[in-house]
Amino acid sequence: QVQLVESGGGLVQAGGSLSLSCTASGPARSYAMGWFRQAPGKGREFVVSISWNGANTNYVDSVKGRFTISRDTAKNTINMQMDNLKPEDTAIYYCAADDWAPMFWTLPDYRGDYWGQGTQVTVSL
Repeated sequence: QVQLVESGGGLVQAGGSLSLSCTASGPARSYAMGWFRQAPGKGREFVVSISWNGANTNYVDSVKGRFTISRDTAKNTINMQMDNLKPEDTAIYYCAADDWAPMFWTLPDYRGDYWGQGTQVTVSL
């Protein structure tokens, strides 16, 4: 069984930076990992995904150039650096792991095999 533990997040002013991390335990080394987010009153939104070896990534257009995902395969950890944050980035961010390739995480029927508990990111004006 794969378990995902998230860390990071918090409160920051617009234009600031935060980083999130997610560490997978269990048989997750061959899984793609990534982040979704859910803002108050809205549905879940794909943010970014990265392949098991870190070679391939997929970003939602709204975060391209501002968010950067990386993967430490030895620690089975992903890190997401979020720069130039905007109030619309405010959401609960959930780490996910799946054997689907990163490019397919945007499909409507994506379900995700494993999920973290979520961590709050709040961006104030």
